[in-house]
This record gives sequence, structure tokens and C-alpha cells, in this order.
Amino acid sequence: VQVVESGGGFVQVGGSLRLSCGASGRSFSSGAYAWFRQAPGKEREFVAAINWSGLNTYYEDSVKGRFTISRDNAKNTVTLQMNSLKPEDTAVYYCAVRNSPYMAKSPTYDYWGQGTQVTVSS
Repeated sequence: VQVVESGGGFVQVGGSLRLSCGASGRSFSSGAYAWFRQAPGKEREFVAAINWSGLNTYYEDSVKGRFTISRDNAKNTVTLQMNSLKPEDTAVYYCAVRNSPYMAKSPTYDYWGQGTQVTVSS
């Protein structure tokens, strides 16, 4: 199984980025996905999660209303649309997927990507 993120980059305050994550090696249409992030000198933190069907999502408070997680089970992909970006959103963003269909805020996911850097400049 391989999980690969893409879409990170450099953006100015108030800008937008769209992160994508693809999982290969098997289908995860019945599994939950999540995005985590880790800023320099800080612990990895939960950002957003989506359940197997895509009908239920959950967000960390600081990104609610700005970030949107979605998935395409036919393509085995998940995306994170990030709008109104702030300097404090600067971090390496990790995609994770689990065999369980249920979301979790804890890093109890079975497969992780290598991360993609997001830098928000003021």
C-alpha cells in the first residue's frame, strides 16, 4: 500500500491550496481518511477526517469553515480544499487512511503518506 500526497506549495495569506491524496495497492472505499499536519517544533495534529461514505466529516476547530475534506471512492482519492489560509496553517500535511470505516481524531490510521509542505506567507 502506498499513500501519496500532492498539491502543497507556497501561498500568501488569504490564498487557497488544494491537497490531494491517492492510495494505491488496494481499495479503501470502506475506510476512513484523515489529514494531519505538523509544524516545526510542534507535535503532529489532527486537521480533518472523512468516513467511508463521505457523508460524515470532522474538522479541527481552527480550520472549520475554511477547509473542506472530500473523497472519491471510485478513484481511491481524498482532497483537502484549504481557503483563507493563515500563517499558522504552515506545516507539513499528511494524509492517512485506516481500514476502519469510522473517523478518528487520534493518529490511529493504518497507512500514512510522506507529507507535503504548505507554507503561508504574510
